[in-house]
Amino acid sequence: MNKAENDDYLEKALSGIPENFSGKLLEVPVGTGILTMPVYQTMPEADITCLDYSADMMGQAQEKAEHLRLKNVTFRQGDVGALPYADDTFDIVLSLNGFHVFPDKEAAYRELFRVLRPGGTFCGCFYVKGEQKRTDWFVRHVYEKTGFFTPPYETAFSLKKRLGKLYAAVTLGTVKSMAWFVCRKGLR
Repeated sequence: MNKAENDDYLEKALSGIPENFSGKLLEVPVGTGILTMPVYQTMPEADITCLDYSADMMGQAQEKAEHLRLKNVTFRQGDVGALPYADDTFDIVLSLNGFHVFPDKEAAYRELFRVLRPGGTFCGCFYVKGEQKRTDWFVRHVYEKTGFFTPPYETAFSLKKRLGKLYAAVTLGTVKSMAWFVCRKGLR
């Protein structure tokens, strides 16, 4: 994927976060923070929580936040399949490049939905199979073997169907093998 394509799907995945956002946001996994810490600079009034299972990756994200002097970002090590937050806690849940890694995807979908408040936004992106044969081969033969990706994987069709069952409104698209989405949780 070239830089323009990469920027395209990330921009669409992040489009669920309104300008001047000032509510509560959960990012899981935060990874190294390379994609989001610069975005969080533009949201000084937001209450941002970054969670990751990997202490090493989260440490790298913390360093970036400290370097950028972000005072509104907190970090917590944890498991997306058992989030340590009450129901309906966050206005936005962001997940960039996470679901293709999570070992228990069903628990992750359930938990992220649970902590998102009614009317809230779930947005992000991740790898989907069936869009690019070369990428699918690479994922199976390289990323899975190194432990970077964990099957099973969604297809764009199965993802749209799954999100459509959970959320009141779903916008979804793909750029090569990456699906991006912005979903709105119903008001109950």
